[in-house]
Amino acid sequence: MNERNTVLYLNRNHIEQVGGGTSELYVAAVEQALKLHANGDYVQPLKPYLRVSRDGQTGHIADRIIAMPAHIGGDQAVSGIKWIGSKHDNPGKRELERASGVIILNDPGSNYPIAILEASLISGMRTAAVTVIGARHLAKAGFTRISCIGCGTIAAMQLHSMLEQFSGIEELSLYDWNEAASVKLSQSVAQRFPAVRIVITESAEGAVRAGEVVITCTVADQPYIPFEWLREGAFVSNISIMDLHKDVFVRAAKVVVDDWDQSNREKKIINQLVLEGSFSREQLYAELGEIVTGAKPGRQSEQEIIILNPMGMAIEDIASAQAIYQRALAANVGQRLSLFGKDA
Repeated sequence: MNERNTVLYLNRNHIEQVGGGTSELYVAAVEQALKLHANGDYVQPLKPYLRVSRDGQTGHIADRIIAMPAHIGGDQAVSGIKWIGSKHDNPGKRELERASGVIILNDPGSNYPIAILEASLISGMRTAAVTVIGARHLAKAGFTRISCIGCGTIAAMQLHSMLEQFSGIEELSLYDWNEAASVKLSQSVAQRFPAVRIVITESAEGAVRAGEVVITCTVADQPYIPFEWLREGAFVSNISIMDLHKDVFVRAAKVVVDDWDQSNREKKIINQLVLEGSFSREQLYAELGEIVTGAKPGRQSEQEIIILNPMGMAIEDIASAQAIYQRALAANVGQRLSLFGKDA
């Protein structure tokens, strides 16, 4: 088959074959994407949300399909888009993962598609990489306790990535309204990391109060974590966006986002605060790329409570997919699909 007129299809198994099931690849790719973001070497339109309710507003916050296009520069320049759908009731109602999607990579010279990749693994793992990178710069040095609220697939990727990257973690506190999910996650973690102590708490409050690093992995559409629950010096990776009360953002020592324009929209908590006049771009401490490049310092004291509120950026997905694609080419992994149905 003439590769000039084909795309390389990489399913989840292919992605795992070339290292896409562990954190190393994603941490390197996302860190590079954040540097490109800080240096302005990217293009990233605001991502549209497709909601099928008549007014586009009602329904669960996690029920949507998002289009995330981007171009990244640097040595591995590439364009692409992530098209990812989510239904909050997929696990319970359909026995499916909550999110599913594809990533398409395009050659930046011709704009022809060159690869199609299963997206949900990449999406979850690059999100975990953001927490890892955030913790390197924003958590207390030598932290040993992590708390995780919500114990589904995303939580598993978060915790496995953190445990792979930080050998000093001693204790995990887990909470999910569905205790079976907490038990399942604890068993998964214990199998790979038997030395880590795992506590399943009876409340979200109990878990949050225990954590030096707190990770939210829920489908909550209303905040439930007040500032008073956070211990001195806590770092919160607010992955699921809607979990923290407004007072947390106002009272924290530092609030960091991945991209201000992406974060200040869709009536998420930061956007609500901006509309109310309680928060602004000037009150934001930094975008994460500024900290990764050293343009701004990260944590500066043991006492600071620091919030990372990452909406998720398309450049992180495209950078990760590009790294996987390059590894797949080198290892001759994947399936070639003809664009035109014939060699031409």
